Amino acid sequence: MRRARSAVAVLAALLATPVLAMPAVAAPEPPAPLFVDGQAQPVFDPADVVRESLWVTAPVDSDHDGVDDLVHVEIVRPRATEQGMKVPVVYQASPYYAGGNPIENHNVDVELHVPDGKPGPKLARPGLAGPNAAPITWSYEKYFTARGFAVVYGESLGSGQSTGCPTTGGQNETIGARSVIDWLNGRAPARDAAGARVTAGWTTGKVGMMGVSYNGTLPNAVATTGVRGLETIVPIAAISSWYDYYRADGAVVAPGTYQGEDLDVLAEYVYTRKDQEICKPVIAELTAKQDRVTGDFSQFWDERDYLKDVGNVRASVLAVHGLNDWNVKMTNVAQWYDALKKQGVEHKIWLHQSGHADPRSLRPTEWMITLNKWMSHYLYGVDNGIQNEPKLTIQREDKSWTDEADWPAPSAAQATLYPGAGGVTSGGLTIWRPDRRVVESLTDDATKLADTLANAATSPNRLTYLTRPASTSLRISGKGGVYLRTSFDRPAANLTALLVDRAPDGKTDIITRGWTDPQNRANISRTDRIQPGKSYDLRVDLVPDDYVLPAGHQLGLVVLSSDNEFTLRPAPGTGVSIDLKSSNLTLPVVGGLAALKTAVG
Repeated sequence: MRRARSAVAVLAALLATPVLAMPAVAAPEPPAPLFVDGQAQPVFDPADVVRESLWVTAPVDSDHDGVDDLVHVEIVRPRATEQGMKVPVVYQASPYYAGGNPIENHNVDVELHVPDGKPGPKLARPGLAGPNAAPITWSYEKYFTARGFAVVYGESLGSGQSTGCPTTGGQNETIGARSVIDWLNGRAPARDAAGARVTAGWTTGKVGMMGVSYNGTLPNAVATTGVRGLETIVPIAAISSWYDYYRADGAVVAPGTYQGEDLDVLAEYVYTRKDQEICKPVIAELTAKQDRVTGDFSQFWDERDYLKDVGNVRASVLAVHGLNDWNVKMTNVAQWYDALKKQGVEHKIWLHQSGHADPRSLRPTEWMITLNKWMSHYLYGVDNGIQNEPKLTIQREDKSWTDEADWPAPSAAQATLYPGAGGVTSGGLTIWRPDRRVVESLTDDATKLADTLANAATSPNRLTYLTRPASTSLRISGKGGVYLRTSFDRPAANLTALLVDRAPDGKTDIITRGWTDPQNRANISRTDRIQPGKSYDLRVDLVPDDYVLPAGHQLGLVVLSSDNEFTLRPAPGTGVSIDLKSSNLTLPVVGGLAALKTAVG
């Protein structure tokens, strides 16, 4: 019988036997996005995603409870990120995901403030109103996740499942929104509902912020912090200065269709966190400091002015706005865009003929191509040339679209028109200054709509001045102003100017408008009492616009005092006088004075 070999002998024999080397098996490559013609393609299933919920710690304690605020974050990322694919982020911060509260706007039927005096009595009960809440879901989510981007939602402080307090543009809201970008780049902590630490190893750290209205304003705010990782922003119908949203040159002015809304009202609306007591003192402080009495600019408003920090912006900016947006007026995008250009920030602007809207509902194919190229370039580094394309895409009055070098039109130059006698019916508006002094007067009546006054054949409550019918079309591009030598018979008054288009059939449409408080004539931060009967040289800045006056139409200036839909509404009766010889309308006309002379001279 053969004797069994010992275990040691067997092992020695195996070690002595040559082993054939097996070829190495390469690890599978992670999935990757696909780009065609510079655009990310829908190669991922938008239904096959990873969803996460977590809370990012923000370095601010805005509810004063002794601990840092927490920002609730929802993440939606392609399943491919579980297989090693790293993706950039499209991030929308919002105070609206949890809806809003019933709110009561401020009463606007009040007498105007007089220094060393008291506000007048309320003349009417305030009504219920409030800004539209954005939907909890976002129409862009599936679009981006299908193309290899993660979508991140951040609830603004004081709203939904975040802690902290809403302050309508205050620094704490900016810090809260910024902290999400810090977390995505490993600079801030986050935990899930069980308290476990969560990191973002699935992302490249490159972020693009985007949204409409308040959701578009937060990208502006965060960009001014210069936070690293924020590569681009797409602010749509966004605010650049909250003062210019709720005030105008010292006047208390409402966002369109929300007469009586203010910072505190909006904060109350979005205050949807579970604890409904802790932020009441913070909102009460907003009510006191916003100052609806004088309308003066202050340190409180300076905190909410992003223009002063535009030098910190590193992210590229694709700004979008409606030429007929009277909620967030064109003033906000015009001054923001101009400041960005001066700082050398990479920029592009889309202007459309609708109001407070997302361009996806207006020109979906072309808009989505631009947006895709923009995000692909700035978040994935695709060399698609989007940064070299024309800076302006604009929709004209006939709903056609065109691309141009930039906005305002580079060939626009200021040109001046002068009013002539006859404003109670309709005086002239010409390129010639009057050769004699003419003083015309109106009586304030805040109960009448500006549109009604502009269309009235005659009225004691406004003054109207019209050019002759235009022989050719005339384009206005940018910001104009009305200069008025004015006197008042009371120590406080509103002053409103309208730029109008009168059609051959007599119908008058308001092109743009502007407001000022004469008590802030020297400084928007200081109220100086009006001396009745004394003349003051005042400027009313018109909200910037881009408008083509058709041939055969008349360009017009309408001057009134209170604007029913926007300003405070004192009792009727204030008298306003205008010295026409020392007054004018100056507009940014494409082609300048020569074009103005050709059309209406």
